[in-house]
Amino acid sequence: MRLLSHLSPDGGALPRPADPKRLAIGLSAWDEALGEAGEAAAGARRWSTTPAGAALLAAIFGNSPFLSGAAVAEWQFLTRLVEHGADPLFGDILATTLAYNRGENRADLMRRLRVAKRRTALLAAVAELAGAWPLERQMAALSQFAEAALKAALRNLLAEAERDGAMTPADPDDPERGCGFFILAMGKLGAGELNYSSDIDLILLFDPARTPLVNRDGAQSLFSRLARELVRIVDERTGDGYVFRTDLRLRPDPRSTPLAMSVAAAMAYYESVGQNWERAAMIKARAVVGDIPAGERFLADLTPFIWRKSLDFAALADIHSIKRQIDAHRGGGRIAIEGHDIKLGRGGIREVEFFAQTQQLIWGGRIRELRQRETVPALAALAAAGRIDARAAETLTADYRFLRRVEHRLQMIEDAQTHRIPTDRDGLAHLAAFLGYDGADAFAAALRETLVSVERHYADLFEESPSLAGPSGNLVFTGADDDPETLATLTRLGFADPHAVAATVRDWHHGRMRATRSERAREILTELIPELLRIIGATGDPDLALARFDRFLSRLPAGVQLFSLFKQNPGLLTLVADVMAEAPRLAEELAQRPALLDAVLTTAFAEPLPNRAGLAADLAAMLAGTRDFEATLDILRRWANERKFQVGVQLLRRDLGGERAGTVLADIAETVLGALTPAVEADFARQHGRIAGGGFAVIAMGRLGSREMSLTSDLDLILVYDVPDAAEMSDGPRPLAPSTYYGRLGQRLIGAVTAPTAEGRLYEVDMRLRPSGESGPIATSIEAFAHYQRDEAWTWEHMALTRARPVAGDAEIFGAVADTIAGALQRPRDRRALVADVASMRRRVAEQHPRPSPWDLRSRRGGLVDIEFIVQYLILRDAPQIAPCGIAAAIETLPSLPPRAVQELGVAVRLLRHVQALLALLFDGPPDPKALTGMHAATLARCAGAVDFPRLDAEISQACARGREWYDRLVARPARRAAQSATGEAPR
Repeated sequence: MRLLSHLSPDGGALPRPADPKRLAIGLSAWDEALGEAGEAAAGARRWSTTPAGAALLAAIFGNSPFLSGAAVAEWQFLTRLVEHGADPLFGDILATTLAYNRGENRADLMRRLRVAKRRTALLAAVAELAGAWPLERQMAALSQFAEAALKAALRNLLAEAERDGAMTPADPDDPERGCGFFILAMGKLGAGELNYSSDIDLILLFDPARTPLVNRDGAQSLFSRLARELVRIVDERTGDGYVFRTDLRLRPDPRSTPLAMSVAAAMAYYESVGQNWERAAMIKARAVVGDIPAGERFLADLTPFIWRKSLDFAALADIHSIKRQIDAHRGGGRIAIEGHDIKLGRGGIREVEFFAQTQQLIWGGRIRELRQRETVPALAALAAAGRIDARAAETLTADYRFLRRVEHRLQMIEDAQTHRIPTDRDGLAHLAAFLGYDGADAFAAALRETLVSVERHYADLFEESPSLAGPSGNLVFTGADDDPETLATLTRLGFADPHAVAATVRDWHHGRMRATRSERAREILTELIPELLRIIGATGDPDLALARFDRFLSRLPAGVQLFSLFKQNPGLLTLVADVMAEAPRLAEELAQRPALLDAVLTTAFAEPLPNRAGLAADLAAMLAGTRDFEATLDILRRWANERKFQVGVQLLRRDLGGERAGTVLADIAETVLGALTPAVEADFARQHGRIAGGGFAVIAMGRLGSREMSLTSDLDLILVYDVPDAAEMSDGPRPLAPSTYYGRLGQRLIGAVTAPTAEGRLYEVDMRLRPSGESGPIATSIEAFAHYQRDEAWTWEHMALTRARPVAGDAEIFGAVADTIAGALQRPRDRRALVADVASMRRRVAEQHPRPSPWDLRSRRGGLVDIEFIVQYLILRDAPQIAPCGIAAAIETLPSLPPRAVQELGVAVRLLRHVQALLALLFDGPPDPKALTGMHAATLARCAGAVDFPRLDAEISQACARGREWYDRLVARPARRAAQSATGEAPR
């Protein structure tokens, strides 16, 4: 048992199981798998019952759900691994992965790669756990497999291009040779240092002059399509899992360039507008797949860009600015173990890498030995060359290895691309045990010591905070005439109308707005302008972003404080630039309320938003001590607008998905109503007193009720009250009868929600779903509400009631509201009449939107309305006890929905909700398809996480086709059969 020979006889070097329950489940599954295999599993039984073997299984099953599943699924492979050792089996995996079959179909290839990835993940983890592989060998193996998988995928695509007649390879058995297309591995793959659950950063390039294409004019189209398919082969999740998440955003100008670029275009980019951060990224670049000689020539030609002969201390400032941006919005701040990001946070992996890369950029032009891709050899080379202290290199090397080991074990638990230490004590203890520590405190102490060490060395390197480097070239805005060199610089930065940019900046210098009237404001702005233009120039539409930024400045009462914030926080400036370029709704919010930036600077802004209880606690802390009603309203508006802005920014930056955003936005609205309702009641009571024994509640309907809100959602509300039979008048100085009292109280609450103030308005409110609609009273007694729902409500009103839930007011009447809702939804119904009513209502809705835009994801055929009607119909038909929830959650809960419908409708509704949330961020209402071109289309695709806009469009069309198919099957056809049965017509 070669692998176990690395352990002590009792396996004592292995981590102990952190979760006994999970261990028992894993061992049970293991025994079941071996039992089904019979005699074929004799070898597995033999080693797994030895002390070392049992300890290995305990380390796996008691710590990692991901490895547990892989071990049970691959018990035969794990047995061979134990018996033969890691190196021979990894060689077999590579050989199997690289086996080339020109006729292999895409599905077989994708399954083969995914099985190989699962085995590689299991092998790399077990070999490291058992002490057979050090960290460096584990990272190298993961990188080698990634290269092999990319090679297999590319070979398959090139063979397909040959079969299609698009390419005539020089060697059909080696289609990569001389193909003119190559893949640069960047980041950790380029350095051969992949982490356990890493994505892979790639740049895809081709040389049209060298490609053996039948039609070289079609090179861009062919290789762009090849790039998309390569990403799909490697990235797409199937029933067998995935191979690697891929990231192509390190290519030149990723917002506006195709996935595959020509060598000439890339070289022109780097030579003209290449940034220092791209020089740093290119340190690790390596040609790994495709036409390797062409890739190596490209990197050789790029050498003057990466490694400059003169000492480039400006690079130090620029690279430091990148790190400061990371600190500002990705993981910086104080070192706190729970929840700390060990990659991007202070003292983390990225600081070690930047420590080495900044020195490499400065000195590597003269000292060739510093041109190392790997981090540890780079530190050693810097020490050998006398550029850094040898002891610092030794300490940082140990720190780096420690952090990478923590990173790997953290990711092994769930195969998650995470770098955050668990936020809860149990999670921290689990990780500590998996790393072999006796307890959470011992691990936390070691981690803190390491983070502090890295932070100290990094701070010593940047002891004097440098000014941020501006774009190369003139940026002169004095005088009345445009400076030609300045116009050229602005053009290189990406602005399409440099004359307009120059005029705008001159206006700022001339103090024509309040923000720039003071001399100090203009001085700071002058220092800021180079960085400001560089950041805005990197957005998808620099000219539009600058125009919106100018409007934002024009609304500022003063500029010194904000300009100082921008100067000290480049990440804040980057965020504002992204908002101005890509999110008009957020840009308008920022222009109206610049104080929103105060929230951006808090450490919690980039963190996941808290749950309902966390939001309530946060708001309560802000309201503490506030007694004035108007001040309360202002605080509520300010808090809600800041939180909604936070949701919008996180959507824009892909830190938040549309479904989660809908839930958070509903929680924000519910939190506001929960705080506002008692405040309104108290203010109202000062004039009219209270009704003895009375209660008042707010029922959320629509998207608030189902917790599926967007940034543009209004609040659909029903207001109910309950009073004792003996209650006659309120007890205040101006008493009112109960119905009048609660009607006016409801009007006061609606006014408080909708009234605009200097802090904006909270929400628009829609009361049309209340009993009797617009003709009914603002507030309804609970008895009248129950009577109406029981005896008078239409089917469509009960459909709407499936999303109803009490959210604010007197909790004592919540139960009565819930009982009324449940009674209305679960009453017996005539199925034929019900389905006819639902289908009729759907037709009426369609008549109101006869030709919806393809991007009206609610109203288009097969869109959200169709899916909602399916769910609401089945809830009314089958009366399952489903609490009000989102459509996606209801789909998974409905017992009568076919399994395939659960899967297809679940996928469809999540995609449509996600994109709908993004559309609300980017547009006012459903956009015309003509508006979704260029930068807007690219932004939507990027935020949605799609490879490109055509792929997103196709996925939405497919989702809607599934939605319409299931609507027809579950609602439309049964409705037609019901109608035919009623008229005696033979079914068709």
